[in-house]
Amino acid sequence: MLLHSRIEGEGKPLVIIHGFLGMSDNWKTLGTQFANEGYQVHALDLRNHGKSFHSEDFSYEIMVEDVKQYCEFHQLKDITIIGHSMGGKVAMLLATTYPELVSKLIVADIGPKYYAPHHQTILAALNAVDFSKKPTRGEVEEIVSGYIKDFGTRQFLLKNLYWATSEQLAFRFNLKVFNEKIETIGTALPFQNTFSKDTLFLRGDKSDYILDSDFETIYHHFPMAKIETIKNAGHWLHAEKPKDFYSYVQDFIK
Repeated sequence: MLLHSRIEGEGKPLVIIHGFLGMSDNWKTLGTQFANEGYQVHALDLRNHGKSFHSEDFSYEIMVEDVKQYCEFHQLKDITIIGHSMGGKVAMLLATTYPELVSKLIVADIGPKYYAPHHQTILAALNAVDFSKKPTRGEVEEIVSGYIKDFGTRQFLLKNLYWATSEQLAFRFNLKVFNEKIETIGTALPFQNTFSKDTLFLRGDKSDYILDSDFETIYHHFPMAKIETIKNAGHWLHAEKPKDFYSYVQDFIK
């Protein structure tokens, strides 16, 4: 099955991969900016996310094959790829598995290392919503806010709400599979995997996803890597500091 995507613009292919619990819509504004600069932007919904298909199978290897199949279907070659968080892990594995497909790699606020499960509170909040009681949007927000105090995180999650029927809300993502496969999200890039073309790692200075102590591992996998830090940005650096994010990426890919 083919991944759902938002395609915009004409020119050199730029593939954008969202993070865990995200979707292509998170990249609307930046996607349009890149399209206006002469790129054909493909913002993807990964399996079990957004408007893409749901599946019990969920691993980085499988998600990489989904993206490769998507690129083959659309005849995309020499792609530039941007991946944020979990999407950055997909992008790293794609570039190191199929280096002939990727010309430039941009990884946003994630490293190649293993990350221990840390989405427990978010999953608890989402699992607390009982859609069989037909809650309103406001009621869902109230339930989620009992667990998640940060407004930005709540808004990010609630973007996934949609009307499954005229009177029934649901989440677009496949929560059941995430509950079962949460360990998958933290998996490290295999030690032997390398990509020796242009690579940019962007991190937020308020985020602890990429530490200075991770640089050595990054350079092991990506010997050509540049590592840049965006000031006053956390993990959602592209949403918090879109202008800075755009200018770093644009300088790197032009």
